Amino acid sequence: MDTYLKPAHTDLPASPRPDQGLDQRPDPNHADCRGVASVLSRVGDKWSVFVIMMLSDGPRRFNELKRMINGISQRMLTLTLRGLERDGLVTRTIFPTIPPRVDYELTDLGRGLSRPVEALGKWAKDHLDQIEAARTRFDQRNEG
Repeated sequence: MDTYLKPAHTDLPASPRPDQGLDQRPDPNHADCRGVASVLSRVGDKWSVFVIMMLSDGPRRFNELKRMINGISQRMLTLTLRGLERDGLVTRTIFPTIPPRVDYELTDLGRGLSRPVEALGKWAKDHLDQIEAARTRFDQRNEG
């Protein structure tokens, strides 16, 4: 099954407040939720996180990224890089050599994101044992 790097489930209606009828418009204070959801969908995607982490040390070529990110397919890496480029987080530079060389690099915006992404990755690594133990306990309680 393919995974597409498009924001998913962003067309959900806003829940009405208890004092609103169903025919009322959503609260204008939450109008930017869909935009934020689409950004979080991109930067929270596991492959985007890995790409951002790998590019935090500087530019990389496509095949270098593919070797560094265990389990990513060529198609998924292409889609991920294209999405990050579209969002202004990554630049793609083509060098006129034979064969052409293509480098990917974080933009200033992407570099600003790399610190929180790296902190999240470090947190996940530091707490992996605790999370796996919690999952095991949960699964044992809920078997059957």
